[in-house]
Amino acid sequence: MANIKSQKKRIKTNEKARMRNKAVRSELKTVIKHVDAAVEEGDAEAAAKAARLAYKKLDMAAAKGIIHKNQAANRKSKVAKKVNSIAQ
Repeated sequence: MANIKSQKKRIKTNEKARMRNKAVRSELKTVIKHVDAAVEEGDAEAAAKAARLAYKKLDMAAAKGIIHKNQAANRKSKVAKKVNSIAQ
């Protein structure tokens, strides 16, 4: 454990940020799984709705710096491909 007061505070704030980031990353995985499930069922409407939510969550995570903006773009592209595969 650190002896310097500012470093003690930094340890606490880093831990809070780590837990928050972990929760957001977990939520991203969950919303993408919802898209996958809708695609597996062949429900285009549900897949599109889940995809819109996934896009929003990915953009928010990128804006907060939890994931890189290019990572968000790549994931959105992957989700779009899945959704478009059943729309045909």
